Amino acid sequence: MPKPSTLSAIAFGTALLAAAGATPAGDAAAGKAKASLCAGCHGSNGISLNPLWPNLAGQKEGYLIKQLRAFRAGTRKDPMMGPIAKNLSDEDIENLAAYFSGLKP
Repeated sequence: MPKPSTLSAIAFGTALLAAAGATPAGDAAAGKAKASLCAGCHGSNGISLNPLWPNLAGQKEGYLIKQLRAFRAGTRKDPMMGPIAKNLSDEDIENLAAYFSGLKP
């Protein structure tokens, strides 16, 4: 049986490899259908006309997923995004991220 330190190293290495190779599997077409709720602030093509709201077009998919989940959990606070994100499922978030990450910035 391997030593505990060896097992820890293997587990850590496996986690790193999984994280490096993990790609979210959202459905961009489903995300596009859901994106109408985002268009008011972030623009219909993911480019915001208001400098207060970020562009979503071309953002990294994993980044968008992380931020939407943080808004939903309340660990990232915004009076407008919090209530919107609370109504999103994991699948909605992944689909939206797939859609916006695929748009040209």
